[in-house]
Amino acid sequence: MRRWLRALFAGRPTWMNALMVFCGFMAFVYVPWDFLIKPAALDEEVWFGLRLHGWAAKFTEPLHWAIYAAGWYGFRHMKAWMWPWAAVYAGQVAIGMLLWNFIYVGGFGGFLFGLVSFVPFAALTWALWQADSLFGAARAPLRERYGDWALVTGASAGIGAEFARALARDGLSVVLTARREDRLRDLADELEKTYHVATRVVPANLGDAAGADRVADAVADLEIAVLVNNAGFGAAGRFEKLDPDRLREMIQLNCLAPVLLTHRLLPGMRARERGAVVIVGSVAGHQGLPLHGVYSATKAFDLMFGESLAVELEDHGIDVLVLEPGSTETEFQQVAREAPHPGQSAAEVVATALDALGKHHTVISGWLNWLRTNAAQRLAPRRMVTSAAEEIIRTQTPEELR
Repeated sequence: MRRWLRALFAGRPTWMNALMVFCGFMAFVYVPWDFLIKPAALDEEVWFGLRLHGWAAKFTEPLHWAIYAAGWYGFRHMKAWMWPWAAVYAGQVAIGMLLWNFIYVGGFGGFLFGLVSFVPFAALTWALWQADSLFGAARAPLRERYGDWALVTGASAGIGAEFARALARDGLSVVLTARREDRLRDLADELEKTYHVATRVVPANLGDAAGADRVADAVADLEIAVLVNNAGFGAAGRFEKLDPDRLREMIQLNCLAPVLLTHRLLPGMRARERGAVVIVGSVAGHQGLPLHGVYSATKAFDLMFGESLAVELEDHGIDVLVLEPGSTETEFQQVAREAPHPGQSAAEVVATALDALGKHHTVISGWLNWLRTNAAQRLAPRRMVTSAAEEIIRTQTPEELR
């Protein structure tokens, strides 16, 4: 608990942490109580120093809630859009305090109380205005943060290839591993010519029991600073209709390979006291997925493994991130024998991951995926969620596999 609190309040001045806590209290405790429980006859809200009563006040409370919820989220993640809007809102409150006392108290006392109330909020407005460099501050390049070399599994296409491009763009040399050597060599040539980084191609099948050790042995002379455990696949269809050898390979590739490869490469990161491990999971790991049951189970494994490892290593200079995309425009659908359906681009998914690396332990790519996943898990019974998922997956599964 102490470690979580330390991480929660890190990276902000004390006064800004106090604002974050205040916004959280208003968004999650006070405004919901005010809106849902307090009788309308007793309700009051103040906007720009003007007091609203009854239903007029009640109707404006969702806007107040949205402001405080945005404040909590913005301070929590130090979002760039907090500047200048946090200062603008605080300035509105400062002016409102002055006007409220002038209008409703009146006289010299009203002027004095207004001035006394105005000054601290004006100071807060100034502090927020001056804090522009704290919001959305640019972070050091990945090579500077972690080291010289990255290793990307499943790099021959899709999310893996985009990870390789993004890491090379940020100055890291890249080890590319997958089964299809010709694609890896084409990508290596692209990275070397475009970004002027070194590459190494390691053809390997991580779905084989010895695959992880073969890859680790092939990079034993390199200081791997960033490991992207991306290789994986799914298999859509009714469980008893699926090839058991294919299911065995899926578990090996999706679960055992990232565990074994991370285990081999982690000691070097620990010795250097810096590094990063990315595990590509899926929103499917948050729930049972009929007609994709083994795949969702492997991604639940990846999620629990990654979250556990992240806390275990967070005090040792090593960042761990579980990336959870939804449907993505890659070869996954074809390999899993799903019917084609739209999704995010692989580049968008990778951009989300690299923005979250070092900030979060998990990240869901895409706000709609985030909303679906969190709403389903928090608001509905698990059996209901699983049943609803079956209806969706059924439309994506060929009839002969249902």
